[in-house]
Amino acid sequence: MFLSPVPAPFNMAAHVLARAGAQPDKVALAILGPARAERWSYARLEAAVRGAATGLLQTGLCAGDRVLLRLGNTPDFPIAFLACLAVDLIPVPTSAQLTSPETTALAATLAPAAIIGGADIALPDHPAPVINTDTLRGFHALAPAPYTMGDPNRAGYIIFTSGTSGRPRGVVHAHRAIWARGSMFDGWYGLTDTDRVLHAGAFNWTYTLGTGLMDPWTQGATALIPAADTKPAMLPLLMKRHDATIFAAAPGVYRHLLKSPMPPLPKLRHGLSAGEKLPQTTRDAWEAATGTPIYEAYGMSECSTFLSGSPSTPAEAGTLGQPQPGRRVALVEGGSLADTGEIAVHRDDPGLMLHYLDAPEETAQRFAGDWFLTGDRATRTAGGHIRYDGRIDDMMNAGGYRVSPIEVEAALAQHPAISEVAAVELRVKSDASVIAAFYVSDDVIGEDELAAFSARYLARYKAPRLFTRVDALPRGANNKLLRRQLRQDWNARHGQT
Repeated sequence: MFLSPVPAPFNMAAHVLARAGAQPDKVALAILGPARAERWSYARLEAAVRGAATGLLQTGLCAGDRVLLRLGNTPDFPIAFLACLAVDLIPVPTSAQLTSPETTALAATLAPAAIIGGADIALPDHPAPVINTDTLRGFHALAPAPYTMGDPNRAGYIIFTSGTSGRPRGVVHAHRAIWARGSMFDGWYGLTDTDRVLHAGAFNWTYTLGTGLMDPWTQGATALIPAADTKPAMLPLLMKRHDATIFAAAPGVYRHLLKSPMPPLPKLRHGLSAGEKLPQTTRDAWEAATGTPIYEAYGMSECSTFLSGSPSTPAEAGTLGQPQPGRRVALVEGGSLADTGEIAVHRDDPGLMLHYLDAPEETAQRFAGDWFLTGDRATRTAGGHIRYDGRIDDMMNAGGYRVSPIEVEAALAQHPAISEVAAVELRVKSDASVIAAFYVSDDVIGEDELAAFSARYLARYKAPRLFTRVDALPRGANNKLLRRQLRQDWNARHGQT
């Protein structure tokens, strides 16, 4: 089964806001504060987007110009993003946490024609004119710009990802990327136009931008986003107060919420998780606390999520689930399709990026024939579900056997005193390496106890030989676990290379 062809001509913003005309008064977006909510109807949202598009063109910007977005967790962010797309400007969303030197480096690569900047958000040292949020909001009342329709394969937006090298690189996506996301409605979300989706992330995280905003609007649902100053502990109350039916977050948010008793959430149907592998212990604890399941998905900056479980097709235990309807996914080993290998996406998948920005050789290196290689390893079960085995560069070697860090972490996470754990391979001598476990707990746990606990769940060759307590595990801007950082830090402390 394949997705139906992307209609042509096409415009991403027009597709996202297509429901506005039929339901102008319905709440499209609510920004949830502790005392009140700021609500945007579909009519108000579309008017703001198309008015802003007119204003951006009046500044002298032209189709194809790149616009760097330096905005916080306010409605300005999605409005600016969609306004650019509406008239074929190319928006580049970035994290509000980036420093001025970091954004300066990005701008040097990007060469933006303009920057839309919010108050107290670091701006790059770059000659491009800056459009502030007061000016952007003043554009909302302008006459609506017509949507620029065109080839669905033309460049739509650019996001930056650090990838495996740690060096930010631009990922260029086409307008058609939003079309591929339609496979998530049944293949992951179970999303309908009556849903109220509360996403715990910031606007400028692509997980929030897609799952929390664009997809609910495409389906005609309501997006609920916590205000910028909302404490994580407030999220359960906001879910209850605003009748959230679907909750979306990274695994770390679920772990944090489960530290306190959860209130009854009678309207919540289920949770969604992405960004890193969801530990089974977290999944089980959430279901016990709320009576609702969590459906997990796998994707990456280069391709929207394409593997998942869903309310209609739950994932087998211990797996990510199956390819979403219409997505072309394979496992590649040694250049051939296999049941164990690197997760790969077909070059014709509409959710796959066009290319890396100004990097044709790097783009070509990521393909094996018609398959884009993700850098993640997995195994297909007899039932056709995909079990995630971890990053290829995180895979460990124990006595000649390949060992997944995910498997080791899942075993140790069952220890009642461990809240988080990461497994890495460490070279302890020039000719010897061992599996090591770094764990977070209130107190140091005896190595003999941890070794005995590991032996209950893991074959001897998979069991860690070193155990180290840490106050916290290193994580990236999107809360992804940085196993490589653990390895580098250990090597630096012990004089290894």
